[in-house]
Amino acid sequence: MDLTITEAARALAEGDGLGALNRVALRNDAAALALRGIAMARLGDLARAKALLRRAARRFGPNEAVARARCVVAQADIALVAREPAWPGEALEAARATLEEHGDRANGAYARYLEVRRLLLTGRIAQAERTLAAVNPSPLPAFLKALHELIVAGIAIRSLRTRVARSALARARQAALQARIPALAAEVEHTALALKTPAARVITGGQQRLLLLDEVEALLESESFVVDGCRHVLRHVGGVLSLARRPILFGLLRALGEAWPKDVPRELLLARTFGAKHADESHRARLRVEIARLRTAIRSLARVTATRQGFALVPHRARRVIVLAPPIEGENSAILAFLADGEPWSSSALALVLSMSQRSVQRGLDSLSAAGKVQSFGRGRARRWISSPIPQFTTTLLLPAPFPGD
Repeated sequence: MDLTITEAARALAEGDGLGALNRVALRNDAAALALRGIAMARLGDLARAKALLRRAARRFGPNEAVARARCVVAQADIALVAREPAWPGEALEAARATLEEHGDRANGAYARYLEVRRLLLTGRIAQAERTLAAVNPSPLPAFLKALHELIVAGIAIRSLRTRVARSALARARQAALQARIPALAAEVEHTALALKTPAARVITGGQQRLLLLDEVEALLESESFVVDGCRHVLRHVGGVLSLARRPILFGLLRALGEAWPKDVPRELLLARTFGAKHADESHRARLRVEIARLRTAIRSLARVTATRQGFALVPHRARRVIVLAPPIEGENSAILAFLADGEPWSSSALALVLSMSQRSVQRGLDSLSAAGKVQSFGRGRARRWISSPIPQFTTTLLLPAPFPGD
């Protein structure tokens, strides 16, 4: 047994990256390179960390499959931190299978947690929850138990289950205390901030106010007729009608919902929905067509009645209509939502998670940069974009969700 390697590994497990690096900084054998790579990643030098881990994986012999698998898991961890969601998931899955086959359950569980976190990052919440259910955290060390509960809380927050999130965060705090890793405890508190900061705006009767996440959950469970501008759906008494693939119809519905119980003039609908500053007969004809389509789409929940000036929304059963909107909106709000996590993103990674063309994302980033909201560093393919987090808002409801069935 190599005592230096053992001590360095123990230092890493305790969150002491500098202590681990001091023990193996002058060594170039495979195990030392791997530990140096992990330590450099902990210290924030991701480029150097990736290079060291690649060298370590090449130097491990053919009989050291577990060591190579651990290098793959470490590289996947770095890719997640570096916001590289396109990193090959097949390699991580193969590494996880190798680790579990050889009895390394802790690192095997960590590999699965990385996959779950990547699914969450790309908005695949249901798949993330199914993948997490395959892990039993009971026999795992305190560090991994805390990580498990953090992921449970993250899924619950995205799914608007605040009571589940609070319970998971309480368990995560306890596990982080047992692990005695300050960075882990700080991550728990950072996640808990999502429950204490405004997550959305509610608009009703022409007035608006900010809501916390548990208030949003209570609103969606009420009997109100909710036009949900965060997910582009219509909600009423547990039923959900998605208009995510029909933005024109949702734009009309939101305009009618914001004005309820009053009507909306035709000119305002034309300007807001179609951008028609000087409406002609063709615009008015198109408005009539889209209003007819909206009536058909929501006929089981509400009517759209014509008035002298325009149109009005009339729910069948609900006594009030509420519009739920993200705390901030704009042409590039989805890009800002991802950048608000404080991590550096490439334009290609943003295009992947937003399901947009890279050129469209680049135009959005250039626009945000000109407005002083984001900044970049690096050149060419190494260029990354970053923005300071928005302290007064949680971005949970800003993040785009996949369309139903995706």
